[in-house]
Amino acid sequence: MTAPRDPVADLRRIAFLLERAHESTYRVRAFRGAAAALRGRGPDELAALAASGELRRLRGVGDVTAKCVAESLAGEEPVYLTRLQATEGAALADAAADLRAAVRGDCHSHTDASDGGSPLPEMVETARDLGHEYLVITDHSPRLTVANGLSPERLRAQLRDVAELNEALVGSGFRVLTGIEVDILDDGSLDQEPDLLAELDVVVASVHSKLRMPAAEMTERMLTAVANPHVDVLGHCTGRMVTGNRKRPESQFDAAAVFAACAEHGVAVEINSRPERLDPPKRLLELAVDTGCLFTIDTDAHAPGQLDWLDAGCARAAACGVPEERVLNTWPVERLLERQR
Repeated sequence: MTAPRDPVADLRRIAFLLERAHESTYRVRAFRGAAAALRGRGPDELAALAASGELRRLRGVGDVTAKCVAESLAGEEPVYLTRLQATEGAALADAAADLRAAVRGDCHSHTDASDGGSPLPEMVETARDLGHEYLVITDHSPRLTVANGLSPERLRAQLRDVAELNEALVGSGFRVLTGIEVDILDDGSLDQEPDLLAELDVVVASVHSKLRMPAAEMTERMLTAVANPHVDVLGHCTGRMVTGNRKRPESQFDAAAVFAACAEHGVAVEINSRPERLDPPKRLLELAVDTGCLFTIDTDAHAPGQLDWLDAGCARAAACGVPEERVLNTWPVERLLERQR
């Protein structure tokens, strides 16, 4: 008799692959909800529920997910999972694969504390499963209300949650780093209390508003932010969207001046791996390389499966000649945290 598989693991894997493929949120939630409903139940209990038909009566379990569970319990890989795995992407080219192998963590990720889809522990568990050594949690700042940005009080509460999680992870070889994706305000100031920013491990500063500001004003805005001693990373610098319903052009600014300031102040230019962003464009990425900038290759993940989008950023970085030693998240976590600005 074939041994049963782990239905919860299979459901989580399906959700992960759907997220990585940027599929609809409702579809992902169906599988994550079912996995949550079944977590902690043993195979005998699940088999009894499936045999009696009671499985479909559990909140969060539907016909499709129940079918996957039945297939797992029968020792078969769920058909849904098989189909998703058959459509996984092609292997990276050698240079990109070498860079991806060197990446130790992700410096830009979101949880359901702001506009992400999953709680902090789920994001951390997935990052560990992917072989990361660390994950920086960078939920949004207060002014971005559409993304449920964190007030100072909510951010402090998250810092306590991260500290507790790290206590549980002692000895695991993995660490959760504190951070924020802080809005760059119209005048270049940052949308969070300076003393609180000083407590964080990594501060990603991004423009999210007035993206069509005149070039001269946008340049000054970005230069002011980059010169702020709390900023570690300049996030998705052009703000462009290249796919989907939210397509928008690049913001206009003096890229040479902004990248020179990044190099001067030790602020990394983010290579954003989200498929709708792919920011900066290759011509600007090459300019940043020539200017001597540091970089991070980040997923900007808003769901666990999106944490596996690093391949796209590594491919773009390799194609544009980004040196591995200038990518901060190829560094050991101790070096990343001790970096002198």
